[in-house]
Amino acid sequence: MTQVRKRPWRIVHSESEIGWGGQERRILAELGGFQQRGCDICLLAAPHGLIYERSTRAGIPRHPLNVAKWRFPITVLETARWLRRQRPDILNTHSSRDGWYVGLAGRLAGVPLILRTRHIDAAIRNRWLSRRAYTTLADHVMTTSQKITDHFQQLFRLPPDRVSTVSTGVDVDLFSPSGPKSSLWPETDHPEWPVIGIISVLRRGKGHKTFLEAARMLHDAGWSAHFVIVGEGLSRPMVEQHVAELRVGDYVKLLGHHEDVPAVLRSLDVMVIPSLHEGIPQIGLQALACQTPVVGSNVGGIPEIIRPGETGRLFPAGEAAALASAVRETLENPAATRAMTERGRAMVVANHSLDTMLNTLEALYRRYLPA
Repeated sequence: MTQVRKRPWRIVHSESEIGWGGQERRILAELGGFQQRGCDICLLAAPHGLIYERSTRAGIPRHPLNVAKWRFPITVLETARWLRRQRPDILNTHSSRDGWYVGLAGRLAGVPLILRTRHIDAAIRNRWLSRRAYTTLADHVMTTSQKITDHFQQLFRLPPDRVSTVSTGVDVDLFSPSGPKSSLWPETDHPEWPVIGIISVLRRGKGHKTFLEAARMLHDAGWSAHFVIVGEGLSRPMVEQHVAELRVGDYVKLLGHHEDVPAVLRSLDVMVIPSLHEGIPQIGLQALACQTPVVGSNVGGIPEIIRPGETGRLFPAGEAAALASAVRETLENPAATRAMTERGRAMVVANHSLDTMLNTLEALYRRYLPA
């Protein structure tokens, strides 16, 4: 006889980072999606972090997580007591510090299923210590790209049934070609020029310097365009310094955070993902869903969705001249580019929708928690 659950799953996610980017957006998307499916959900996060603040707007219950280093044993014990009271079925950690604090607390509290999600394709500094975080403190590891999955299997000798690739799902109704556009540049200032942009948290690994160097090369070659940087982050002073040093301020603007990402994407003639390391970037999937032409670097999981000649164009990470060339090719071959954007949206709808992600996660949960 098939066993039927007598109550909804109780799902807790934790996040110790204080910034705001694709990782944090995914966490709220997962929690909100399972909340709509009738699950009891909660977020453990640093109270001064942006995800903690924005969880309220999203209607996500939250609980503060203090991850100060000196409080390590105290926080672990406090969190374990809180978890015993909440009795979650599923605990999902995301960053290094909460992976240790909350992972240990979850083990002490006897949480039935502890997951650890790895979002980025970055080097592991301490292989021996990290192995404990991804094995002892996690029943299953999830990654956002097949490249990260392959790397983790090799690095930590994880069997195939202990690690899964689950790319971030996109709301294909919200991110679509139809809808309003943002005004990213004054209408009186050369409205005929194409707008080329990058949308990401301002962080060194996102490749903003490469983007700015490519903008300078295109401008020096007599190629007229507007360049916009959308997003905020701790590296804003560094990006502003690059703008000043390269003397590109006349045609490059830092626009800060924009909440209406679909409208921004529809306003771009080309979106660039010049990351130096990456999983499968949410913004790449969102751009494809909006049929915005994409040029991405050939790192991490980007080639899994930006397939040369099929859904977009790639360039070697860090090579500004190659990026500039790919941007020109995108704009100078509109028919080929349009065909790529149409195939890109079809791919996202078929394989990377929000429902697809939630269904994949639900199947994983049921494998570990069949009753």
